[in-house]
Amino acid sequence: MFVHALKINEKKCIGCMRCLKACPTEAIRITGGKAYFQEHRCIDCGKCHETCPVDAIYINQDDFEMVHQFPHSVALIPAVFLGQFPEEIRVSRIYNALEDLGFRHVFEVESAANIYAEAKEHFARENPDIRPLISSFCPAIVRLIQIKYPSLVENITPIKAPLDISAIYCLQELQNRGIPREEIGLFYVTPCAAKIAAVKAPVGEKRSIIDGVINMDSLFNRTYRKIKEQGKNYIPKQSRTINLSSDAILSTLTNGERRICLAKNSYSIDGIQNVMDFLDKLENDEVEDVEFLELRACDQSCAGALLSYENRFLCGARMYARARKAAERERNGEVPREREMDKMKDYLLENSRVDAVQPRSMFVLDKDRSKAFEKMERINKLKAKLPQIDCGLCGAPTCESFAGDVVINRIGLSRCIFYQRHLERKNDITRQECLAAMNAVWGDDRMKEE
Repeated sequence: MFVHALKINEKKCIGCMRCLKACPTEAIRITGGKAYFQEHRCIDCGKCHETCPVDAIYINQDDFEMVHQFPHSVALIPAVFLGQFPEEIRVSRIYNALEDLGFRHVFEVESAANIYAEAKEHFARENPDIRPLISSFCPAIVRLIQIKYPSLVENITPIKAPLDISAIYCLQELQNRGIPREEIGLFYVTPCAAKIAAVKAPVGEKRSIIDGVINMDSLFNRTYRKIKEQGKNYIPKQSRTINLSSDAILSTLTNGERRICLAKNSYSIDGIQNVMDFLDKLENDEVEDVEFLELRACDQSCAGALLSYENRFLCGARMYARARKAAERERNGEVPREREMDKMKDYLLENSRVDAVQPRSMFVLDKDRSKAFEKMERINKLKAKLPQIDCGLCGAPTCESFAGDVVINRIGLSRCIFYQRHLERKNDITRQECLAAMNAVWGDDRMKEE
């Protein structure tokens, strides 16, 4: 079973169908006038969350108070978190505010960008026949491929994301100082729902070593409020804020991986629909000689993620400004923070691999192949009877998905209002039965006669 971070508050849901139409994997249905997830289809991309007009779809997170349960709590922050703040707020101020909120240590997960890139290069050399290699960075993309493009799962690099490699480093570093594991709390500050799901149910391994996940917009509000409380005259405490390299800072933005990738023929694609369009072509052999694909579900990659407080373009601009300053420091001989991880490079590379990603079909008709073929034939016959206008009034996003629901879930064909007219002409259904079918989808309130 997948674990999902996206949840639906039925009390708020108005059954408007916006989420139904927005979902790229057709994971949402309407019943009783309320939206619900078909969990085996959901990839936690968050498109439903973006389109919901009443905030009925929310993103679950761990209780922030968990931070105070550990003497050595670590904030694993992405570079886009720092990009949420105005440029006049120095990184040291942000680190200090996080420490005042209860974190003992702050660590940017992009510190592992070079280790992550090297692990991919090792895998590429060991597996020259697997092309194109597909980045495992974006968990929504990994899940998308698992359920919608299962023929491409072997192309996903079985490498832990930088946040997981950074977590391994932080845990080992603190334990090397004599701090017992039970006193160490690793908390990832996530910009999206998919990474919550990836921490709670990681692909290719049994469990994550990360102890909790905090939504980035929530922590931004806490941190910014703390900075405001400190006032303009606040003198930051000495805080270990060694700067990242320019490549590491930009690694989570679109083209970030590709800029440190050795592959000559590679593509960076962001936006879930753009990714799906490209994968359709790849699966149909319309694209050839590609070595590496950096695929991200969100526009502008993590800068445009669901839990970003700031406009994605402003966040990206701040990150590029920070990267230019980092590049200048590098030219002046400053050693970037990620170089400190080199002392554990062999250990981190050894522990960067996960098991091969397995396909998880979103449309399993039957475990028995012969029965599955029979059901597919039934679906095709049903599709021919339907209007093919994808109106959604049946509670499914498309006529094709409705036909599948009828065959697999035994939903009655009478839920289609067009097919109802066909049945009425044959006197095979009564007006009361038509009303009952619509009630099942849209609830009694909407179907009341005035």
